[in-house]
Formats: sequence, C-alpha cells, structure tokens
Amino acid sequence: MNLRRTDVLIKPNNARVLIRPFEFADSQRALRIVARVMSLTEDEVDQLVSNLLVEFHGRHQKARQFVLHRFEYAKQFLLTDAPLSENRKLLMGGYFTQEYALESAALFNPSMVWHPDQSGLAAGSKRFVLSLRATGEGHISSITFRSGTVDSNCSIALDPTPRFVTTPEMETNALYEKPLFQRKLVELGFTNGYVEQVMSLLENEFRFDQLQNAVRMVRRQQRMRPNDFDAVANAILALGKSNYEFTFSPEQSLAERAIFPYSPSQINGIEDSRFVQFHEDDGTTRYYATHTAFDGRVTLPELLETADFVRFRISTLNGPEIRNKGLALFPRRINGSYAMLSRQDGENIYVMYSDMLHFWYTKQLIAKPTFPWEFVQLGNCGSPIETEAGWLVLTHGVGPMRKYSMGAFLLDLEDPTQVIGRLREPLLAPNENEREGYVPNVVYSCGGLLHNGHVIIPYAMSDYASTFATVPLERLLRKLTQN
Repeated sequence: MNLRRTDVLIKPNNARVLIRPFEFADSQRALRIVARVMSLTEDEVDQLVSNLLVEFHGRHQKARQFVLHRFEYAKQFLLTDAPLSENRKLLMGGYFTQEYALESAALFNPSMVWHPDQSGLAAGSKRFVLSLRATGEGHISSITFRSGTVDSNCSIALDPTPRFVTTPEMETNALYEKPLFQRKLVELGFTNGYVEQVMSLLENEFRFDQLQNAVRMVRRQQRMRPNDFDAVANAILALGKSNYEFTFSPEQSLAERAIFPYSPSQINGIEDSRFVQFHEDDGTTRYYATHTAFDGRVTLPELLETADFVRFRISTLNGPEIRNKGLALFPRRINGSYAMLSRQDGENIYVMYSDMLHFWYTKQLIAKPTFPWEFVQLGNCGSPIETEAGWLVLTHGVGPMRKYSMGAFLLDLEDPTQVIGRLREPLLAPNENEREGYVPNVVYSCGGLLHNGHVIIPYAMSDYASTFATVPLERLLRKLTQN
C-alpha cells in the first residue's frame, strides 16, 4: 500500500517544566514549615529570595505572581495577622511551589485536526493542531499541543517548540444545567433525600459557588447525622468540579499550552484525547475531544470542547454506555443523531447513537478481534474519517507478546453499523526502531487526517515518542474493499 514513514520525530523534553502547587497532606507539617520561615531574620529572607530568583530566572512566565498566590494558600498556617514583607511572602510561597516536568517520561498518542486559522499558507498547504499525551513523574498524564503544516506533497513541518509551557486560568464558577446534573447523580447512584434537598435549593441553571452554598445549608440541617451526609456532599461537589471551563492567553503559542489534571476525577491523569473537528448541519464547526480521566482507581470518560484552542470546557459524559476507554466521536451527525465509536467491554468495537451529545444509552457491536494480530483486543485509533467510499476507521489490535499494530476498516456512510471493508494484515506494525520505549512493541494513534489523496497518520512509538506516516487513500481503499 506504499505506507511511508516520515523522519519527523517528537520526543519528550524534560526541560519543559510547569510551575505547580506543592502541598502536604499533613497540615501540621505545613504549620512547621511556615514557623521555620517566620523564624528567619529579614536579612536572611532577602538573601534566600535573591538566590531563588537567580536560580529560577527565565524558567517560567509570571512565576512571581504564581509564588505570591501560593503564599495566599500558606498564610492560613500563620499564627498572627501581622503584616509581612513581600520577600517573606515570596519565600513562604516558594516552599509551597514546585516544578513539574510534564513530558519527562513520554510524549505519545497523538491526535491531529486542522487548525482553526488557515490564513497565509502556500497553495496546497494546510496548518494542523497536534495534541499529545504528555507523561511525567508519577505517570501523571496531561494534554499538550504542537502545531505545524503539511504541504501539497504531504511533507510535514512542525513549528518551533518554545521553552515555556503554562497551564490556563481556571474558571471555578462554571454554569451547570440542573436536569443534566441530576441525571449524572442518578447514574452515579446518588438518589436519596439528601440529594433532593440540595437540588431543591438551586435554580434551573446554577454556578459552583451556589452549589457549595446549597451543600453547606443542607449540612447545617443535618447536624445529627453529619457522617451520613458527608459521602453525598463529597460526591455532589466532586461532580461539580469535574465540569469546568478554562482559558489560555491568546498570545501564547499552541505549544505553550498544557491541560493538566484539575478535577478529583483526573488526579492521576488525562489520557488519550481523541480530537475531532465536528461539523454541524448549519455549517458551524467546533472541536471535541473524548478522553479518559483517571483518579488512581476509576476511569471516567470525559468530553473536552473548544472553538479556538483558547477557551475550553470539560464535561462528564453520561449514560449507561459510557464505560471503559476508547470513545471516538464521528465528525458530523448521521441521520440527525450524534454517533460515536466505543469499546465498553475492552475487547470489541461498537457504534453508539444519541440525540444528546453528553448522554449515551445504547450500543451496537460492529467488529470483534478476528485476525491473529488482534486476538487480544480491538480498538479504534481516533475518530472516523469521511471518504466517498465510506467511513475510514483506523484501528489498533493487540497480538502475541502484547504487540500493538494498527489496522483499518471501512463503514457504510449512511449506516456505520455495517462494516464494508477490513484489512486482514496490519497497516502499520512496530519496526526495530519503534519497538523500544516506555511500553515496548506498540504503535498507536488517536486520530489522523486526509490531505491531497493521502491519509496522514500521527502515531506513537512504544508509548515514548511520536512521528507520522502517510499512505495513499486510493490504494488503502482498494485493499479494504478487496477484503
């Protein structure tokens, strides 16, 4: 099929570090640290701050503001309200701040969509956005970005990657719709009188601070049974924190933006984002990404949405069929409904339909592991790609020795539950240069694109670094339909 590997290599860079909060589970330890800082003379404080500013100069944007913000957290452990010098505030905040190398371990599982800005390009060229799963200390995964162009010959050029990487401004007071919020609580198994009491205090649309106030009010009314109410209250607030919005500075390049775990459901990572440029029937477009939030025990599928890669919203996905990993949204409605690929049982591929983007109730099996290289499990490698011949779905299969290879199948355009073509042999398997890494013997993608008669496939090599391959669409379709 003339699959061509490119020489583009995207490797993890441990010099790209975020500035993050550093907190202690034991409040007494934090109290002792603050006391030690308060025991220093002003001259000692000035010298330590001077050393700190020299040592960390040029490593972060707006580091001073961040460290002063961390002092606002640390001051709860002060024993008095006596005023402090700015240098003492900076020093104290520094003890509650850390650097985190978000991609020190791996930079993998790429997903590719066309950039919202296609201006100023040569004829036949297009600009793309590439999202990647970045993994650092503690195997905590986040979303990071790169941008670049692909020309008329399908040659790929990445934009320079800046030294800095920053997280967005969080909007902790996002707006919630009461009916959707209640339905998710029911799905999570919280349907008792406590929930009803909290919800009865809220309007049809409410914000997080109003949700907190309602929980506090009901807690005061339950003074005789606080332990009974605590589990419900924690679940209600955790659900609220799992639906939030955030904004990056438009002046930042895409590669400077990182989406780091924020909500309780994401505390151990945001994994394998599958981005798609979604086209509505009225001609408008929006970008969506399905990903998996992981709290160390439970995986929770979520939906990320944006129009411009500046302002984002993350929401929980809901319904009895929102289970397991590997959800991938079709790029448009089909017969008036949203459609999504899924793998609820961890082994087979399904298609789901829904009239509501955030709620999914039914599924239909479309493909099982059939060939030896996929006997362990079968899954998608991103959202379906629309062609005249049908929906092209890139897949992954797991074979002996847990070797991951990529394949493809073709679905009917009007009825994607019908498989009309399938590769018997892998489209892409790890070669000798690709089989060593964080997880050996793996090639994996979270979504490719069509350009000038070629399928462009960004893919990860053994969960360590990423690259691209291209394959002529006509030859791939011919091979698919032969089978």
